[in-house]
Amino acid sequence: MLSPVSDTPVNDSQRTIAIRKAIIKAGKAFRERYPFLRHQNAIGLGIFLTSLAAITVASIAYLKGALPVWLLIPWNAFWMGIIHEMEHDLIHFMYFRKQKWVADLMLGTGWLVRPLTINPWFRRELHFHHHKYSGTMHDVEERGVTNGEKWNFKRLLITPDLLLGGILRAVSIRKDIVQSVKDGQLSRTQALRFKFIKQYGMLPFTFLLYVIWYTFLIHFAIHGISGWMGWTYSSPSWLEAQFQWINPLVAILIAPNILRQFCLHFITSNLHYYGDVESGNIMQQTQILTAWWTFPMQLFCFFFGYTHAIHHFHVNETFYIRHLTRHQAWEAMRANGVRFNDLGTFNRANRYHKVNAPA
Repeated sequence: MLSPVSDTPVNDSQRTIAIRKAIIKAGKAFRERYPFLRHQNAIGLGIFLTSLAAITVASIAYLKGALPVWLLIPWNAFWMGIIHEMEHDLIHFMYFRKQKWVADLMLGTGWLVRPLTINPWFRRELHFHHHKYSGTMHDVEERGVTNGEKWNFKRLLITPDLLLGGILRAVSIRKDIVQSVKDGQLSRTQALRFKFIKQYGMLPFTFLLYVIWYTFLIHFAIHGISGWMGWTYSSPSWLEAQFQWINPLVAILIAPNILRQFCLHFITSNLHYYGDVESGNIMQQTQILTAWWTFPMQLFCFFFGYTHAIHHFHVNETFYIRHLTRHQAWEAMRANGVRFNDLGTFNRANRYHKVNAPA
């Protein structure tokens, strides 16, 4: 006699399906309750334009002397965090699928507002690869934001800085990709494509803006050290003249993005697991990260730690719906064993299993 079939998930594949169904059900119920949410294109465009307007108004106020720089930087960083979420949704083709030019215009404008990131069309390739191979040695997107590294001063230094991180870890990331090719996990064509994206994905905006940022830091570091040591140093007049446009560019665009990127990269690199996950097993890819002390960082990446794991289980949902339905999603995720605030990952260099943590 056959035993009755149980509805209780017994393996990670079944648990993943159960969680995905709960997430989809919650989103559907919310849209039925609030029919205006079905106007996804209009809502997305409205959020995008509101964010741009908030950044523009604050920047103009700063230039006119009506807003201090200490308030401008976090204000712009907050809205840039929302634009990053919009870019992520656009990468997944969630808005204007039938009017591709509008979606591309939004992607391009979002890149101009967040120019320290890589080309968003290149990022789409890395991001789709990330979803397919999250947590593996060749998950280039997450490796690029320090996932899998031991926590030390080096990781802290490169957390907000894609260019410096790429330079300091070029050898280790290349070794990972080469090993993935040798193991048959990655084709040579894909490896060469990643190399192309690494070389050209930061042109023209990202590389140029980082050079300006480093110039700004070095210039004022020299002046600060000179003053502290009692030396008399003055920069050439031609160089001082450049800071008439460099200073406002840093205040309006670069510094807010450095703040935003540090917060986002810290949260995302620590909610994703790396190195010892079962390929394709969504249950092992991410955790929910909501620890109280992460709140300041969550603020500048629109509480990415609260909802990104939800996205891994159901990719075709907008960021704002994920937030509106997160409690229902969390209930299903917790019941099926998804980790919440697994802070031990900071000591394990993001390994999923304690036994595989690097020494």
